[in-house]
Amino acid sequence: MTPEEIKAALEAMREYFNRSTRPLQEEHSTFAPREGLYTVAGQVAHVAQTVEWFAEAAFGDNWRMEFEAMDKEVRDVTSLAAARAWFEKAVDAAICVAQSHTQEEWASRFPPNPIVGEVPRYTVVGAITEHTAHHRGALTVYQRLLGLTPPMPYADM
Repeated sequence: MTPEEIKAALEAMREYFNRSTRPLQEEHSTFAPREGLYTVAGQVAHVAQTVEWFAEAAFGDNWRMEFEAMDKEVRDVTSLAAARAWFEKAVDAAICVAQSHTQEEWASRFPPNPIVGEVPRYTVVGAITEHTAHHRGALTVYQRLLGLTPPMPYADM
């Protein structure tokens, strides 16, 4: 993948996520279907954190593996506006990573690691978009439980 293709994939992912979660408002921030599950704000914060996690690992020294601490960071977010700001910042940072490396660098393989194995670095782009799609789906269920109508994520209807 070229840096421009990666940027386009990340921008499309951002648009789909924002469009499909648009009905959720600040007053929905602390809603969760049941105790122990992520809240609306927590879901969005988790997506933001994971975008950062993959983007930082693409060319960083190591994968961050403090999962309990990472979970706490996400659960501490109680404002949907703050979670959305984190998401925007994370996507912007991932685009900067995309554009600061060549196509050849993106095609280079990860060293041995416990997360994705020794695959080309551009693999993180698919992981980001798939993970985000998974949480778009979860947030669609949250919207339905709140009595909202989730929009089609791929086009304004």
